[in-house]
Order: sequence, then structure tokens, then C-alpha cells
Amino acid sequence: MKVLWITSVYPSADNPGSGVFHETQVRALSSLGVDITVINPVPLNPFFFRLWKKKYHKKNYPYLEKRHGINIYRPVYRATPGQLRWFQPDKRIAECILKTWKKENIEVDLIHAHFAMPSGGAARIVAAKCKKPWLLTLHGSDVYIYPSFSRSAERIFQKTVKSADEVIAVGEHLAAAAETKTGRKCIPLPIGIDLSKFKLPQAANLKASYREELALPVNKKIILFVGRLVKEKGIFELAEALSYLPEDYVVVYVGAGPEKEKLQKNNLYNKRLFLAGQIPNEIVSDYLSACDTFILPSYSEGLPTVVIEAMALKIPTICTSVGGIPDLFGEYTNLLIQPRSVQAIVTRVKEQAADAALFDKAAEQLYQRVLDNYSAVDNAKKLLGTYQELASKSIESTNQLNHFWEEAK
Repeated sequence: MKVLWITSVYPSADNPGSGVFHETQVRALSSLGVDITVINPVPLNPFFFRLWKKKYHKKNYPYLEKRHGINIYRPVYRATPGQLRWFQPDKRIAECILKTWKKENIEVDLIHAHFAMPSGGAARIVAAKCKKPWLLTLHGSDVYIYPSFSRSAERIFQKTVKSADEVIAVGEHLAAAAETKTGRKCIPLPIGIDLSKFKLPQAANLKASYREELALPVNKKIILFVGRLVKEKGIFELAEALSYLPEDYVVVYVGAGPEKEKLQKNNLYNKRLFLAGQIPNEIVSDYLSACDTFILPSYSEGLPTVVIEAMALKIPTICTSVGGIPDLFGEYTNLLIQPRSVQAIVTRVKEQAADAALFDKAAEQLYQRVLDNYSAVDNAKKLLGTYQELASKSIESTNQLNHFWEEAK
């Protein structure tokens, strides 16, 4: 089966942390015999904006990159700052996808788009023009945030979700939220992680050596954050909370982002607050194995892969009750905290220290939950079943149409 993936984020040699969860699923599907081609359109903002702000700079990705045997095409499309609010780019993205499809003579049985906006909107146009069935996966921000930007954003969101041949959401809460918004039934199916990369005995026994190898404090209690350094991830609440915790606590931020310089101005920087920068995804598990607590105090989320990875290593985990995170915690949702609260972070960290047995028990149960529900290969098999069902329906529909025309003759 040949599947075209359309997504706005995918790892590259220059940015290996972008959309790692996509590559995890692509590799799992590929191991099952699915032939996948990825098109990852790259925005090109007007010249003035490229001079004005760093985030609008031209991204110099290669047009074609091969990763783990998968072809990733990155055609450029004309973008406008704030386009998801006012100037929906679905038609412009669709145009660059169609040009790439034709130029490279890509063979496709079906299309799988990720995020309703902007990729889903573009896939809707591409699928209609090429008469191919298409599947949409919702990830969180495309349901909880983007549709509220403007009337045009809401309109595109509704149109995209309702027109897909099948809709998947990466968690049960997200599926329910999307159905409430659109009336469209969604299949809850998380991406999961490659469980073979997480070796528990090694992680438990070698914490000190991981710390030495990564140049982390050996005799401190390490709270680890992994993610983009943006306000919406709760990074400043975490930094402020650190000042209310005992001196033996330190916070390590792994990731890059526009708020890096602001964190560097914190008076605890390089004393108790450390920035590890962007790291290859392959060593995220090393940082997790080195920490005492993992925290993700985001304002909103889909189903964050790094939380599943922390649970797979039985790391005590503190998260906010947003997006699909309650799906991960199951019966332990009472351990979640409210977003935007410094006090909630401080209280939960201190509770964890005071009742380690409770949090260790929760970590054990959540580890089992990951094994049962979040294997990337197991969930890829379920996705492949959806692919096959969708493709067979398309063939059946084509045959019926051909039969109709034969009868009409």
C-alpha cells in the first residue's frame, strides 16, 4: 500500500526534534510494509518579514531528504505571518503539494494528513482533485486552539474535519472534544512510542553515570522539562516555582525556543536552573533516566510523546490537566495539576518528596498502562487496518461507479 503523508512538522537533519512523533509512526508503519512518502511543505514569508523577525527567516531545508528509507519532500509555499488567524494557507499549500506530486510522479493509494490546519485543509483540496481517499489525524492544538483564532479558522476546521473520509484523534479526550465541536465521530488512536528503546533495568541502575555523562549535578534532585522554550509550555511558572523549593532541587530544561534568553536572565541560571539546549531525540531517554522528576506544566497539549517516554522509564511525572494528558494518567488523574500555577507546581513537588511510595506506585501503574496502550508498533497495526478499510471502500466505490456507467450505456 502506498500512502502520502502531509504534515507541517517532520524531523530533519537540521531540526531533528520537530515532529518526532510523526517519524515514530512512519517507521512503525514502514516496518509493516506500508510504502510512505512524506510531503512537509515549508513556509516562505515575504521579504520584509524575513528581515524583521528571526522566526520568519527562510528555512533552508533540502527539497528532498531521505530518512530511514523514507523520502521527505519539502516544497516551498508562499506564507503570510498570522495566516492561521486570517489568511488560511490551505490552497497555497495544496498547490505546492500537487506540483510536487506531479513532478516526482508519486504513486498514492490514499492520503494521510496530520493536523486539521493547515495540512488537513490542503489535503482536502488535494484529495478532491486527485480523487483519492483521505484520512485526517487530529493532534490537539488543531482542535483546542486554532479554530478559535477567527471565523475563517473555524470555518476551515469544520469543513476539513467533516470532509475527511476518516478522522482519528490521538486521544479519547481529544476525540470527544472534536466530536462535540463538529458532530463528526473520531477514532481515538494514540501514536505511542518505540518501547524497544526504553530499557528499565539499565535506567534504574545507572542514574549516576547518566548524570556524569550528561554533565548534570550528581547530588541534587533533578526536575526535568523537555519541550519548546515558549511561554505556553509553562516554563516561567516552573522557573519561579524553583525559587520556592529547597536548595537541593535543580531544574534542567531540554529544548530550544524563543524564550531561551529570558530564562538565561533568571537569577538562578547556571546555579540551579540549567539549559541543555536542543538535543537529538535518541538521547532524550538518557536525560529522563538521569532525572528524579519529569514535569510538563503546559497550558495546552495534544498527547505529548515525552510524557509517555517518561512513564515508560517509571519516572515520577508531574503534568497539567490539559488536552489528552488525562488519557495518559487513567485512574491517577488526581495527580494532575492546574496550568498557570506556580503554587501548584511547588505543592506537587513537595508532596512527591513527602510521599515517595505513593508516587512510585503511580509510576509503576502508569508504566503498565504504557505497555498496554502506547506501543507504536501495536497502534500502527491498528492504523494499517484503517488504511486497508479505507482503500477497499474506495475501490468498491470506483467499481460501483464503473458498473453504473456500463449499465447506463
